[in-house]
Amino acid sequence: MSKKKPIAKRKEEKEEPKEKKKIKIEELDADAESAELSQISEKEEIETEEEALKRSLKDEDEIKKKKKELGELIVPIEDYLRCGIYIGTKTIMPGMKRYIYKKRADGLGILNTKLIDEKIKAASEVISQYAPEEIIIVCKREAGWKALEQLSELTGIRCFLKKYPAGIITNIALPDFFEPSIVLVADTWLDKNALFDAVKKGIPVIGLCDTNNLTRYLDLVVPCNNKSDKSLGLIFWILCREYMKKRKLEGKLPELEAFTGPLEPAESIAISALTGSA
Repeated sequence: MSKKKPIAKRKEEKEEPKEKKKIKIEELDADAESAELSQISEKEEIETEEEALKRSLKDEDEIKKKKKELGELIVPIEDYLRCGIYIGTKTIMPGMKRYIYKKRADGLGILNTKLIDEKIKAASEVISQYAPEEIIIVCKREAGWKALEQLSELTGIRCFLKKYPAGIITNIALPDFFEPSIVLVADTWLDKNALFDAVKKGIPVIGLCDTNNLTRYLDLVVPCNNKSDKSLGLIFWILCREYMKKRKLEGKLPELEAFTGPLEPAESIAISALTGSA
């Protein structure tokens, strides 16, 4: 019995190296697999970079093509896009259908940028025919107040913010009564009192209209996002610039961001937005 024990011990000692050898093989297999995965990953990264380069070149071609289609705009297309002037609402009123480029996947109506530009040009031409004291701009929405305060200071145009004084252009008994020659409203619903007063007096009205606005009673519709401070800021900056230029007013027009607030760089604008596929 005493002789069998050492034999058993020797067997265990012989089997031990086999287990160690097995572990070493498994470790080598794992290292090989890891190296292979690393090579695949590097290859995928290289392919992704190549694809990104091709996509970048394609985007540049798309941008050039789109700019050629749009023609000469009153401001660079990038300014329209980074201010979101083309983004409408999910509600599209019958009178605004003609200005819709497409409906986005999330249901938002996308306004036609070329038509926006044409109508802003038309509005600036009309307004520039009148002296500052003949014009009023009404904007109850806070998003437009900052820009309009600057426009009023630079041009002398009377702007009614927050609240439009009822009857100011219809009631001759009021001490501050006056008769403008043209009225611009920033929203046909919020600024309906000014709109209706102008209609009663037969005064032409220009209206900034989003996709959910009624266009009835307007003499000129300017399709746009009329709910954003950036979009309204851009519109009022353009109108201010064109009015000062055409009327040859003194004063220095500030940079666009003074009216809109901080904007993202033009280079970061998505190609999907520029091509209308946003």
